[in-house]
Amino acid sequence: MTDMRKGFDGLAGLAQTSLTQDPFSGHVFVFRGRRGDIIKLLWWDGQGLCLFAKRLEKGRFVWPQADSGAVS
Repeated sequence: MTDMRKGFDGLAGLAQTSLTQDPFSGHVFVFRGRRGDIIKLLWWDGQGLCLFAKRLEKGRFVWPQADSGAVS
């Protein structure tokens, strides 16, 4: 679960510290809020970070169980 108030810098920091990944690698990092109705995707497109967000009006995003903190 992620604090969904975080923006570019906060989510990039989570990718580096919690996931030990490089947020500028070109991988897509997906973060979900506690309630499960919001996700944010962070992606480096080669020129800058892109931040995409989606909020569901009904239902929740199904999230896989991650033992190591990351799912590939």
